[in-house]
Amino acid sequence: MAVESDPVEEHLLESLRALAPPSMPVLVPSEAEAIWQAQVDSRQTDYAARWLGQHGRTFYTIGSAGHESNAAVALAVRIGDPALLHYRSAAFYLARAAQAGIDGVRDLMLGVVAAAAEPIAGGRHKVFGRKELSVIPMTSTIASHLPRGVGMALAIDRATRLELPCPWARDAIVLCSFGDASLNHATAQAALNTAAHSAFQHLPLPILFLCEDNGLGISVPTPPGWAEALLRSRPAVRYEYADGSDPAEVLDVSRGLASWVRGERKPAVLHLRTVRYLSHAGADAEIAYRTPRAIRADFDRDPILATARWLVASGRHSGEELAADYEAARGRVRAKALEATKHAQMTSAEQVMSPLAPRSPGTVALRAGAVRFEGAEPLTLAQAINAGLAAVLERHPEALVFGEDVAIKGGVYGVTRGLHARFGAGRVFDTLLDETSILGLALGAAVSGFLPIPEIQYLAYLHNAEDQLRGEASTLQFFSHGQYRNGMVIRIAGYGYQRGFGGHFHNDDAVGVLRDIPGIVIASPSRPDDAAAMLATCAAAASVDGSVCVFLEPIALYHTRDLYENDDDAWCSALADEHVPVGAARSYLDGDDLALVTWGNGLHMSLRVARRLAMRGVSALVVDLRWLAPLPVDDILAAARATGRVLVVDETRRTGGVSEGVLAALIDAGFDGRLARVASKDSFVPLGDAARLVLLSEDEIEEAALRLVG
Repeated sequence: MAVESDPVEEHLLESLRALAPPSMPVLVPSEAEAIWQAQVDSRQTDYAARWLGQHGRTFYTIGSAGHESNAAVALAVRIGDPALLHYRSAAFYLARAAQAGIDGVRDLMLGVVAAAAEPIAGGRHKVFGRKELSVIPMTSTIASHLPRGVGMALAIDRATRLELPCPWARDAIVLCSFGDASLNHATAQAALNTAAHSAFQHLPLPILFLCEDNGLGISVPTPPGWAEALLRSRPAVRYEYADGSDPAEVLDVSRGLASWVRGERKPAVLHLRTVRYLSHAGADAEIAYRTPRAIRADFDRDPILATARWLVASGRHSGEELAADYEAARGRVRAKALEATKHAQMTSAEQVMSPLAPRSPGTVALRAGAVRFEGAEPLTLAQAINAGLAAVLERHPEALVFGEDVAIKGGVYGVTRGLHARFGAGRVFDTLLDETSILGLALGAAVSGFLPIPEIQYLAYLHNAEDQLRGEASTLQFFSHGQYRNGMVIRIAGYGYQRGFGGHFHNDDAVGVLRDIPGIVIASPSRPDDAAAMLATCAAAASVDGSVCVFLEPIALYHTRDLYENDDDAWCSALADEHVPVGAARSYLDGDDLALVTWGNGLHMSLRVARRLAMRGVSALVVDLRWLAPLPVDDILAAARATGRVLVVDETRRTGGVSEGVLAALIDAGFDGRLARVASKDSFVPLGDAARLVLLSEDEIEEAALRLVG
């Protein structure tokens, strides 16, 4: 493959050769050599990726050319400081890898060609990451990793306070880099706001944000002064600026800021001015939206050239030597690029999916079975969840319960009442009112050794922040080949039928947004005894397998006591130390005319309808799914074959609801009996009595059952 010239490289080499020796050498720190090497290797990996791409040997790439000044930042922090890196932080990665004696160029080239031998993602994505370097892989091209970074910073000092083990040193700081355009994203603003909110209250939060500002968001210029204005606007977050074309300044400012964050345990932001070469990514043609004059004007701000001037001024090297070193790096890096192409990509779906959702049912059963519930009196659903949380907190010292209003108030519905007083503010605490930050805290705490149990107050509120589950939580094991995990249990109050208080935002039944996220576990208990046991199972699965568990709680059943008659207390139950495996349904009654397959509020309604059907000579088997992902397909199929008729009772919307998955599973399994479903209307839930017009009713269930049995 021929070497093609590039205007940026031509200018760099010409300028290197023109550098004159100093009349009086200046002292430069020893890190200057390491910065140069990381910068040169980073630039050459960008060219090598483009070179391979021209010959169909690579895939979508985003380069780091022009951002290589971040190598100096890497040398200002420690290898053990966890880093969540911007997609243009290759030089940072290479500088840290070199410190550890690891061939970072090989890592990057294996990622470029999607090789299964790539050390962090195994060819699943081109990411910066390696366990030995404390670099956690981030797949987003926006700033959705920043809330996790804040959570990690909180977790480091929280672990020290609670005397719990943590993968990061007690004095570690978190490094979190991002671009100036991503600064405008809601997740970035949420993270910076949460950092400021914590620091304002004098809570330890040792995080160093690194904004790599090249002045462009793909093709859209960032208004001059905008990034600085935003970054300076957060109270209690220290701001410093450094020019990427001055390596001495970058190293000095980075060192000082990292030392301050480490000592003060407070957040800070380094605003690093950079340039961007070789276009945004892949086949993007920069000339389509930038003038040649504007592009050329950036050439003299090349961070590699700036470091070369520094080295030549020290008398250590001549410009000719550095130009020769740069060209030698080209051959060395391209040789590694060619070597990378000899490595195979993944060859089967099983190989691709292997880290997605590991399941260890035996170990989970043992861990969950070790949780013991206090008391033997019948409880409501809310009381049972409270008891389950207390038992998990007792058994798992690393467990944290947090969210809006969960501490002193005990939650909107009293579900967490008393936990703050019993377990203390270090483990049960209120957060600011922002779902993105709540989930970000959970993400960071989980990867730092905690078992987070965050609460999202209502299902509708999750939609503000669902990418923290979809793009961050669910992907971490997948894109780190299981080397990093963020097991957690997210409690969410949801569904309809809430009386006296409601409307769309407090009676939301949109679970489709969760069910299509690969690998997550969705638990949805209805009965008190199931709720406590399933909570223990989710905690065990999060701890053992790193599972991301969503625990959906039906609000309308929180304080329900009765099932058939007033004051029968038939919906209350005592808690039993009985394990409920992930994906196991529960059956009620023993009818053989049809099976009512349901969950949540649907279980309460279906049991009542089954009693009415019995009065008409129709015997029903009622199956509570309990788990919406993975669905208990074997249990559903057994009930279907036992009765020959299945009515799916789905309280969620007809389109995108759970019944679609249940019916598809039965058909896929070859069930040839009679099938039907009833569901709520494809509508938002209105306020007051009008809600009953769109939510599934007992009368509709009964009518559908009678039609099914003829």
